[in-house]
Amino acid sequence: MTRLVKVADAGHVRTITLDRAEKKNALSLELAWGVVEAVDQAAAEDNVWVVAITGSGDAFCAGLDLTPDSEPYTPYSPMTAQLDDIGWVGNFLLAIRKRCDKPVVGGINGVAVGAGLGLAMATDVRLIARSARLMAGYTRIGGSPDAGLTITLPQAMGYEKAMRFMMENRTLVGEEAVAWGMAGEAVDDAAFAERLAAYCEELCAWSPITLRLLKRGMVRAMEGVEMESQLRYEVSNIRKAFGSEDGQEARRAFLEKRKPVFQGR
Repeated sequence: MTRLVKVADAGHVRTITLDRAEKKNALSLELAWGVVEAVDQAAAEDNVWVVAITGSGDAFCAGLDLTPDSEPYTPYSPMTAQLDDIGWVGNFLLAIRKRCDKPVVGGINGVAVGAGLGLAMATDVRLIARSARLMAGYTRIGGSPDAGLTITLPQAMGYEKAMRFMMENRTLVGEEAVAWGMAGEAVDDAAFAERLAAYCEELCAWSPITLRLLKRGMVRAMEGVEMESQLRYEVSNIRKAFGSEDGQEARRAFLEKRKPVFQGR
């Protein structure tokens, strides 16, 4: 694991922290690929039920570091790197939504710009600090959106708002981001880390099997599928959920009016 990404476990919650505070967590190749690697590792570990992604210092991620990398980095072999046409900027969304079927909570503790905003919006749900600023910034530099923003922004806020946000080069702060659909909850800065940890822990009250099947169904539906196919997929998933030990425990606890104890089986 790269030195620029910190990983910490608390119970069934894994927190991935971008740890380049002196650069506002701007994305070098090492940091960007480190985030992708950390998400992939969390996806592969059964004891991790919920994943949080946040930033160190006073920033979530200031976007691409425009200074040249002193040591260009890729996890790929030379031939695979030559053939790769997505890179880390596309793998944010692929890792978080496609390869990780566990809930990924974005802890937007500070500014999120450009590809840093793309990373934030790739997460499944987001908490934002009241002082945190969200900005795309592509129109200002003559660019077009990447890091999955053409997918995640319209999903979060609808087509017209996404167009306005991008074309008008808007900056949204805290509560404004919630109003626009870019986050679900604004939190006082001083209480942010505590609330992020508590929210992730709350999600662990549910069976991880239930959460993973829920996310699989939601992500698949958002990709645009034929209705009957999606309905069959839903039925397949609920059979898996009810057939699991956790599903049986949930129903017993409901009937016995007690808190369920889930094992992830």
